Parts: sequence; C-alpha cells; structure tokens
Amino acid sequence: QVHLVPSGGGSVQAGGSLRLTCTVSGLPIRSNHMGWFRQAPGKEREGVACTNWSSRNTYYLDSVKGRFAISRDDAKNTLYLEMNNLKPEDTAMYYCAATIHCTRAVTEWTINFWGQGTQVTVST
Repeated sequence: QVHLVPSGGGSVQAGGSLRLTCTVSGLPIRSNHMGWFRQAPGKEREGVACTNWSSRNTYYLDSVKGRFAISRDDAKNTLYLEMNNLKPEDTAMYYCAATIHCTRAVTEWTINFWGQGTQVTVST
C-alpha cells in the first residue's frame, strides 16, 4: 500500500520560509516522477513543482519559480519542497504526489498517488 505523508507546514509571515518533507512508503521514488500540489479554499488544485525521475529535471509553476525548490533523497525515499520568500497567495493545503508525467506543462502532471495534505498559511 502506498503512503505519502507530508510534514513541515505551518504559519509564517510574508517573506518567510518553510521546508516541506514528504515521507513515502510502498513506492520507490527513485523510479517515479514526484511532485507537490496545492489547493487554496475555493480554488482548483494546481501543480507547484515536480521532479522527473529519469532526466532529473525539475519544473515549476510560474508563480513560484525562483522561490521554491523541489528535491528528492532516493535513499531515504523522501521528497522535499523548500519555500522561500513566501507570499500570502501561497497559502494553501500542500500535497505531495507521485505523478504519471513531469514535464514543462504543469497541466500534464497527472497524479498517480497522493496522500494527506499539510497546511501552509502566509500572513501579511
């Protein structure tokens, strides 16, 4: 059974930083595309960042480029999302997921497995 358990969410002021961690079991991330998604109240879920297991390329939602960094530790089967210079519009529930694709096109990051979310709240 696949489990993806994120942690590291919290409340910060604008300009602050958070690091999200996703511990994965039942699925070897070394051979899977992995990503972070978020959903704000009243809005659709959107892809934030993904890491391609084959090319090792990373891709980002335009609004987080230069501020967020996705990384993976295959030996620990763990995914990370470093978030810097956070803005109030980054407030959302964040989810980690294994995806079928990881390309420049955010809309193609179809989720294969995902788990519970972790809340990120950014205040002014």
